[in-house]
Amino acid sequence: MGKADSFLAHVSQTLSEIESDGLLKRERMIEGPQGARIQVNGREMINLCANNYLGLANHPEIETAARQAINDYGFGMSSVRFICGTQTLHRELENAIAAYLGKDDAILFAACFDANGGIFETLLTAEDAIISDSLNHASIIDGVRLSKAKRYRFANSDMNELEDQLKQADKDGARFKLVVTDGVFSMDGYVAKLPEICALAERYGALVMVDDCHATGHLGEKGRGTSALTGAGDGVDIITGTFGKTLGGAMGGFIAARKEIIDLLRQRARPYLFSNSLAPAVAAGSLKAVELCESGDHLREKMTKNTQKFRAKMTEAGFELLEGETPIIPVMTHDAKLAQRMASALDERGVYVAGFFFPVVPKGKARIRTQISAALGEKDVDEAVAAFIDAGQEVGLI
Repeated sequence: MGKADSFLAHVSQTLSEIESDGLLKRERMIEGPQGARIQVNGREMINLCANNYLGLANHPEIETAARQAINDYGFGMSSVRFICGTQTLHRELENAIAAYLGKDDAILFAACFDANGGIFETLLTAEDAIISDSLNHASIIDGVRLSKAKRYRFANSDMNELEDQLKQADKDGARFKLVVTDGVFSMDGYVAKLPEICALAERYGALVMVDDCHATGHLGEKGRGTSALTGAGDGVDIITGTFGKTLGGAMGGFIAARKEIIDLLRQRARPYLFSNSLAPAVAAGSLKAVELCESGDHLREKMTKNTQKFRAKMTEAGFELLEGETPIIPVMTHDAKLAQRMASALDERGVYVAGFFFPVVPKGKARIRTQISAALGEKDVDEAVAAFIDAGQEVGLI
């Protein structure tokens, strides 16, 4: 057996083990646009697992803006930003997201994964320290690994441990310290304790960075995210986020911060320097999405009502839900195979969900993560809960 054959046999064995452990992920194809109801294999289904919190993924004004951008600016850029890939549209979007979030400036990336992947290496060196929440997104974890900065970790939202790590970083002689946290922890729906984090950071002379992907556009006043929601305000120095969720749901990420920070990122952030610019249609659609989110109080109100109704009805039915105030509502199964059986049973009943299990969440913490949207009507919520009850009884979850 040659080297390639031996390697492929190893890969096949690994895949077999993943499947036998009940951890194999399967993709399903949607036949049409994203929305509260989607077409899958010719069937209409209620979608409870999109990051489409305000329902803007197929908003007509965003679609119109995207089409017009293709007419005016073309389909793609075929270049990175500093060569010939910067259009007026890109700067308009950067200025708009910076103003929306109350920061000096912003910089665009192909995805927030790239934003988080490029920021730490650019801003910090071996003389510095990063203090990271244990439940931070994989992109933050990977970005921290790329940096030569000293690494410290604190248990999720544990302020005593955060303070201990700040003290340790000082004891270890850190020049600059950066505390980094998700604004909303995507698997659990928990909101970071930003006022407490910012207070500790101020006391110990640290900067604060927040990944607000699951908050920008739909949480806080005017949808300005967890800083606005929690009252942390200017205590947060750096915000990273995405246009791939609430802000139109296409793709692209950003970092918003002081001008000096953004200027240095433009010079040295590798994912920015070596990745294609966002397509004009994506930039224009995202620009319109920022406008719609800023004026979208009615959508945020509807999302909140849907969230409260779904949570109340599911709790009354006997499901174990993680506590929270966001539209992310995890329905706990604990067992990975049970999560998959539940997802399959819901699929049969016309509800589109996904089971989450190790390594996405810790072993023994499997769940169906539901995400509630302003696009859902009362009938959608009622039908979804009824399907959950029926499926839950069939698989023995309730």
